[in-house]
Amino acid sequence: MGAKDEVGRYGERLAARRLGEAGMTVLQTNWRCRAGEIDIVARDGDCLVVCEVKTRRSTRAGSPLEAVTPAKVARLRRLAGEWLHAHPGLRPPHVRLDVVAVTLPVRGAAHVEHLRGVS
Repeated sequence: MGAKDEVGRYGERLAARRLGEAGMTVLQTNWRCRAGEIDIVARDGDCLVVCEVKTRRSTRAGSPLEAVTPAKVARLRRLAGEWLHAHPGLRPPHVRLDVVAVTLPVRGAAHVEHLRGVS
């Protein structure tokens, strides 16, 4: 696994911890299908949350949130449908798309920002 992958995995662990601290239950991480990957699937009450995690070492090329384009949001919607299709026993009344942006400075603690409902 390369350094970039390690940074991404670390960001995903921080994101999962933040979601748990917010009272959510992480159901699955790094779920893959032919259409792509969902970083985190969680439950927030009766809502299924499909979460994209973006991790950056700096903001020189923009914030991690800027990397979540309308095309990425559309892809997350399709992946949410694929996940639900693969888990027919789960029929949540609500599905929400969230983004967790993680910035890892050279020194100091990571900055973690959770954006809810990015559709």
